[in-house]
Amino acid sequence: MSTATADRVEEFFERYAAALLARDARAVADLYAVPALILFPGNPVPVTSRSQTEQFFAASWVQYEGVESVRKRVRILAEAPWSVWADVAWSYGGGPRERFCYQLVDDAGRLRIAVLTPLP
Repeated sequence: MSTATADRVEEFFERYAAALLARDARAVADLYAVPALILFPGNPVPVTSRSQTEQFFAASWVQYEGVESVRKRVRILAEAPWSVWADVAWSYGGGPRERFCYQLVDDAGRLRIAVLTPLP
């Protein structure tokens, strides 16, 4: 893995975390590719528009009530010239809370989430 890729992925997740903490659904939606796929167990969600992602996040802020800071551990699993797979563990509220595998794709020079898969 190149240092440039690692830096780019780290910067992406800094922006993602900032948008989430700001409860800025539009900024979060802009970080998702269209189309994208969210692979929740037993409930895959095909993402067909930015507004779909924006509405999802706008409706989900209540579950993060009181969360004002977050720590993340980013581990790059693989990379290709057009895509990066990253294992990201998110900690808040005193401990680890969520972990996902993100497939990020290059979209006109910007990384965006194309596939999101929850991890145990």
